[in-house]
Amino acid sequence: MTDSTQNSSTELQNCIEQFCQHLSQVRRLSKHTVSNYRRDLYKLEQFCQQLQLDSPRQIDSKTIRDLMARLHHQGLGGKSLQRLLSAVRSFYHYLLDKKLAENNPATVVRAPKSARKLPKVLDSDQASHYVNIVDEDWCSVRDRAITELFYSSGLRLAELVDSNIEDLDIRNGDITVTGKGNKVRQLPVGRFARQALQDWLKIRDQQAGAANQSALFISKRGGRISKRNVQARLAEHSKRQGMAAPVHPHMLRHSFASHLLESSGDLRAVQELLGHSNISTTQVYTHLDYQHLAKVYDKSHPRAQRKAAAKRAPSMVDKTKIEE
Repeated sequence: MTDSTQNSSTELQNCIEQFCQHLSQVRRLSKHTVSNYRRDLYKLEQFCQQLQLDSPRQIDSKTIRDLMARLHHQGLGGKSLQRLLSAVRSFYHYLLDKKLAENNPATVVRAPKSARKLPKVLDSDQASHYVNIVDEDWCSVRDRAITELFYSSGLRLAELVDSNIEDLDIRNGDITVTGKGNKVRQLPVGRFARQALQDWLKIRDQQAGAANQSALFISKRGGRISKRNVQARLAEHSKRQGMAAPVHPHMLRHSFASHLLESSGDLRAVQELLGHSNISTTQVYTHLDYQHLAKVYDKSHPRAQRKAAAKRAPSMVDKTKIEE
């Protein structure tokens, strides 16, 4: 390695270190976050060493694109690449503020999108078997109510944990939850879930301090149950019920949506029940393919309905666009 390369590396490394100190001392970010920034920017530094660049000012948008392309080719995922790109952008915002750069080369670069991984789904028989918790001790009665409510109404984990007794209307069979963006929605509660909740409410106050707690689900100590506690209990019941893999809240929510969609074919209704602001999220979440969406559109939209004699060529189905 030449002296000029060493100097270039040292200059960039010093800028990165100053930036990390700024994150720690001025912005008061956690050690873990600062470490992530340093690790991502180290990839930039190593790449620039190979190109023998003299200073941060000589790094342009092509340099950043080439770095992203190399890392992507090496197998770095979309989320990791987006995080790295965000780190480089923040780094150059700092350099611009300190007059150590004239522009931000990362602003015009886009990281490749990561493929959306779908959670595993239980079939209807597996779901019915899993939620059928037969033990009658205090925790098991509570856990049966939790699993039935997850599968019956498709709640998110945070929505279930944050639910209060007054949010539940057993008589009318519904529960009011507050989802992402503080959006409130009312969800139906099925027959089995209503019975499980009634059984739970009969014994809920047996724990000390429970009567003074508004939470629908509480822990043994009488406080609101935590997300970790719910996840741990569901994993434990997975073993007891002989499930092939651990069941988690998101899996029950996904199963709820998939089974409801399979039975009704009503994508909009599932979207509302899940609390998705964009129908494309529901489309991916329920692992629908485009062909199914096209059929729903053709069958349901008044502008798409055709006379029985009029048949569209199969190739046209692929060109149909569904707008939310």
